[in-house]
Amino acid sequence: MLDRILSWLGVTSRETGRADKVEIKGEKVILREKRLEDAESDYKWRSDPELATFDGVPPLRMSLNSYLSVFREELRYPSRRHRTFAIEDYDGRHIGNCMYYDIDEGAGQAELGILIGEREYWSKGYGTDAVNALLHHIFGSTKLERVYLHTLEWNIRAQKSFEKSGFVRIGEVKRSDNIFIAMEIYRSWMETNAKTGAGHFGDTGETSPE
Repeated sequence: MLDRILSWLGVTSRETGRADKVEIKGEKVILREKRLEDAESDYKWRSDPELATFDGVPPLRMSLNSYLSVFREELRYPSRRHRTFAIEDYDGRHIGNCMYYDIDEGAGQAELGILIGEREYWSKGYGTDAVNALLHHIFGSTKLERVYLHTLEWNIRAQKSFEKSGFVRIGEVKRSDNIFIAMEIYRSWMETNAKTGAGHFGDTGETSPE
């Protein structure tokens, strides 16, 4: 279905706007640049009411054709303030996405987000491994000093998983009718643990759609 729609739009499935192609390897997953062929699974996940609850937002309502047009433009003209990666297992299956966004180089910080869209990969360490790999990439290839995130107050599984990756809880944030837990991690914490061998970034066996 996707290939047929792409042919109507006159685009190739490998189209992407970034010159700096990045591939990040974890123990369980590979983070790679987004491609147009990811659009169908992304659309499925963003249209899923259960998955939408983990972000505290309504599910996507636009058509697949409309979504593909938006997706294509985002690939062709990527923002400097947003970086998104597809999460693949080592068999090459696209199982989710992770990103860092609201990148503020002046303040040296960005927000992190992750979605494991394929349910059979939940609670098996894939999300934690993706977060660990993304943090190593951010602190190893950018000048950002702080990464933060927000997860819904009731999503205890996600909070525990993020804590295993080194995030600490710093407070609550209310958005609309939802309360989110704010968490953060600093480059210096990761460097200190690397020197001491403290192991903030071990695989927990827990993951989350968040």
